Amino acid sequence: MEDRDLSRQAADAAVDTAEFALNMAKVMESSQQIWLRLLKTQMNDDKPLHADPLNAFPAFAELQHAVLNHPQQVAERSMQLWANQAELWRRATSQWFGTEPPADPVAAPARGDKRFKHDSWSRDRVFDYIKQSYLLTASYLENVADDVGEDLAPRDRKKIGFLMRQWIEAMSPSNFAATNPEVIEATLAQKGDNLVRGLRMMAEDLERGKGTLIIRQTDMKAFKVGRDMAVTPGKVVFENDILQLLQYAPATEQVHQTPILFIPPWINKYYILDLNAQKSMVKWMTEQGFTVFLISWVNPDERHRDHTWESYLVEGAMTAIEKVLEETGEKTLNLSAYCIGGTLTATMLAIMAKTGDKRVKSCTFFTALTDFEDAGDLQVFVDENTLDVVDDQMDKGFLPAEAMATTFNMLRSTDLIWNYVVSNYYLGKEPFPFDLLYWNADSVAMPAKLHHYYLERFYNDNAFSRGDLRMLNVDVTISDIKVPVYAMASKEDHIAPAAAVYRGVRMMTGARERRFVLAGSGHIAGVINPPELKKYQHWVDGDFSEGELTGWLETAEERPGSWWPDWAAWLAKKSGKMVPAREPGAVLGVLEDAPGSFVKKRFDEG
Repeated sequence: MEDRDLSRQAADAAVDTAEFALNMAKVMESSQQIWLRLLKTQMNDDKPLHADPLNAFPAFAELQHAVLNHPQQVAERSMQLWANQAELWRRATSQWFGTEPPADPVAAPARGDKRFKHDSWSRDRVFDYIKQSYLLTASYLENVADDVGEDLAPRDRKKIGFLMRQWIEAMSPSNFAATNPEVIEATLAQKGDNLVRGLRMMAEDLERGKGTLIIRQTDMKAFKVGRDMAVTPGKVVFENDILQLLQYAPATEQVHQTPILFIPPWINKYYILDLNAQKSMVKWMTEQGFTVFLISWVNPDERHRDHTWESYLVEGAMTAIEKVLEETGEKTLNLSAYCIGGTLTATMLAIMAKTGDKRVKSCTFFTALTDFEDAGDLQVFVDENTLDVVDDQMDKGFLPAEAMATTFNMLRSTDLIWNYVVSNYYLGKEPFPFDLLYWNADSVAMPAKLHHYYLERFYNDNAFSRGDLRMLNVDVTISDIKVPVYAMASKEDHIAPAAAVYRGVRMMTGARERRFVLAGSGHIAGVINPPELKKYQHWVDGDFSEGELTGWLETAEERPGSWWPDWAAWLAKKSGKMVPAREPGAVLGVLEDAPGSFVKKRFDEG
């Protein structure tokens, strides 16, 4: 009986070994095909190669010089690192030999760090040591620039910090199969089938990106624009080469007399404002009795290579204003602008003020930068040398959508890159359906001349803030804006930092009224926060004479939940009396149903 059990176990082991070996053979074959596809793409790419695309060498040369000038600070930091590493090693060896019970860790992950959530990172002494040793070294490297920061230019310091974080996050032991206990456990339990599935997904992502690896962050088949998102009823009432103008169906019998036009960013697609029935700002605004219009920008290609900032200003925002007023028969409207759409709108409002154009009654800005003196992590990608690299990427007259997606993913590489490398490609897990990540992956291209102008004149030169911007033959600056302004920023925004947004609003000294609101969370969740969800909080009524956001926040009132009701109450006062609801396209006519055709064009679908 015992012999038969041993034989059965041996047979099972042989089957397991054979299955594992077969899967490893599949892994090798798939890996070879993926490498060949990548090499083929590289060989066919005629763009020039750049040894230093982010122009990091000069910044790190300055860092090296600063380190040499501060030997004491560097020595103290290094000695502390080695002391901590020695203590970690002492504890680890003592626990391995059973001479010392477990103690509090020398280094622990930050709150919210999900890389080391698997039990083995704490339970297994080897992996616990690897984790803590990495965290100690990471902390040391992250603080190098701070220790010698007084000798570094602010932009160099920011660039060094950003690139150091990128390298530190890439080198995390959780990103390597051989040092990730969860991957090892899954590979043994599934006999390598997880790696086979993962490489199959990698090959699919490579094909979807036409030879560039575009990591999936959600189930790309779970959603469809116009079916699961961007579903608020409405019509396309006008279009030209740059935009489609949407008018949404009323949700109330009467509406405010003054319509509102949303000017979204063209870096992303507009439907973040109409994600689904539960999260739609557009739907909520119609329910509050507003007549809502919205711009859906074109997803550009070679045909749009000559479009400029002024094209988007005149053929885009100004034309949309004209058509909204024509459709409604009104003489004025309110504007609401998001992110780079807000930057465009601010320049337009300055021009309108200088030329006596009074068609805009008020403007609401969502996380929109107008002062770029300290414009967050994206500034790392912009200087004279990196602009040349970007120009090379736009040789066809537009910046490819995948290039824009990669840039934004790098801002949160642990969450948006490495998390999915491990989950998708090592563990072989299909990502969960998530509407926000589907929208995030629905990337948009950028006309070359427009993009270069934006990076150079705003991010690099900060021309609008410094009064050095001339547009449509008019010299403009932030203080030229005259209309009442409602501006919101998000406390944890890494794209449009709240402090930078606040400084820009304070520079709108010509505005007849300014209301600043700070929302909890980040660039997206802080804006798209329906009241029904009862999430986060917001701050209002701080002392606007405070020069910095920290001072304003100390005097502000904190309120629970969404900032939308505060905004709707402010906007209602700027929107006139109630009139009978308007049906879309009554004057301009109807071209097609919302969400229209422009928003449906995807870069990875031909």
